[in-house]
Amino acid sequence: MLTHDIAQTMRSEASKAVVGQEEAFTQILIALFSGGHVLLEGVPGTAKTLMAKTLAALTGVEFKRVQFTPDLMPSDVIGTQVFEMGTGQFRLRKGPVFTNILLGDEINRAPAKTQSALLEAMEERQVTIEGERLPLPEPFFVMATQNPVEYEGTYPLPEAQLDRFLFKVIVDYAPQEVEIEVLRRYHAGFDAHRLETVGLRPVMNPGILAQCRAEIRQVQVDDGILKYVTDIAQASRKSLDLILGGSPRASISLLLAAKTWAAMQNRAYVTPDDVKFLARPVYRHRIILKPEAEIEGLTPDTAMARILARVEVPR
Repeated sequence: MLTHDIAQTMRSEASKAVVGQEEAFTQILIALFSGGHVLLEGVPGTAKTLMAKTLAALTGVEFKRVQFTPDLMPSDVIGTQVFEMGTGQFRLRKGPVFTNILLGDEINRAPAKTQSALLEAMEERQVTIEGERLPLPEPFFVMATQNPVEYEGTYPLPEAQLDRFLFKVIVDYAPQEVEIEVLRRYHAGFDAHRLETVGLRPVMNPGILAQCRAEIRQVQVDDGILKYVTDIAQASRKSLDLILGGSPRASISLLLAAKTWAAMQNRAYVTPDDVKFLARPVYRHRIILKPEAEIEGLTPDTAMARILARVEVPR
């Protein structure tokens, strides 16, 4: 399958620049092929920005980065109409959202009004400026980052915004041997600001991505798998550990992601293992733990592990 071949090549090429974040980068690829967006959570210095820049280099599309700050305005993201004295007319100044891959760095540092400016863009693939609807380029892929440690001066993303992300990807510290390899590469002259020096080559373009997405749509899903996906959603809503379970959008996201992962595995059908593999990144930002569950030491991932253990797996 084309999707399998392209994904394999992209992961191989990415290893020239990114070390030790194979699972995170794979989930980013699944989101890209699925047409979704990703929220990357990790402490500074764990290669979140590097993965975004590497992905842009491999796809050969336009890439822009926005540093979210408390004084960032919605117009700084989507753009605005600017009056030109010379012509006496207004001219549209497009914001950084008009790109193919947008990296929103530390998205939880911007106020809610600016965060919500991304809602229409992420969901509708368009923005509205002065009443005029403007389509965004295709593909349009948002990678947003947030720091899980620092909360001072931040604005937690509301559930409506979080639900727009297909995945929440946890970018953790790499093992020591991987960190040694990172140091070895930097010692040999690797520069994260000059990725062209490591020989990254574009292996995909918008046309190939469209072909892959068409191929993914043809992946077969048995009725038993559909029931399994909805059983997980129903179990999350009834869980005694949670205040809020998964929405129907969570089920849709899990289904689409599972189809993509199946195609990336060179299969034309979805298995229960595909669903289980992706349940945590799909659900971890969509569920809310009860206070007593948090006191008990539960995390969204461990809560989902309990739910998956209770749901009957189809044969």
